[in-house]
Amino acid sequence: MAVPRGTRFEIDHDAVFPAGAAIVGPVTPDMEYVSNEDKARGKQPKQKIDEQTGLPQWKVTVTDPSAEKDRDKSATVTLLDRVQPVPPPAAMEGFDFRPVVFEGLTVEARVMGEKFKYQGWALRATGMREPGSGAGSKQAAKTPAGQSGQQKAA
Repeated sequence: MAVPRGTRFEIDHDAVFPAGAAIVGPVTPDMEYVSNEDKARGKQPKQKIDEQTGLPQWKVTVTDPSAEKDRDKSATVTLLDRVQPVPPPAAMEGFDFRPVVFEGLTVEARVMGEKFKYQGWALRATGMREPGSGAGSKQAAKTPAGQSGQQKAA
């Protein structure tokens, strides 16, 4: 079967994270790599833009309690949005542990590892929300001005 490189498959959050997922850090811009030589020449890193959607990429690290292997207990999810997504509130004050449900989740097959290669997945999402807060669609969350009604930082 020939599946073109870069094919993304839509998948439900619960299929990827059956025991749930939690953010363990900030949402940050996904920046392009700039070598030391380019830095010395004054080249500044730019935020990556998703090739398929044209949206800026943001990344967040999540923990997956259902993962069987240690290398899979932590994953990076790339969020595609015009503005920096704001994660749900922390589960406990003083701890940066935020349970989350990803919306518009897709997976793309990738070869992972350095010395020993293995099958991995690139995870991308179009939004995130607090578990139990309802799965309202992005269409239903639109405001009259056409702005997304999801929590976002300006």
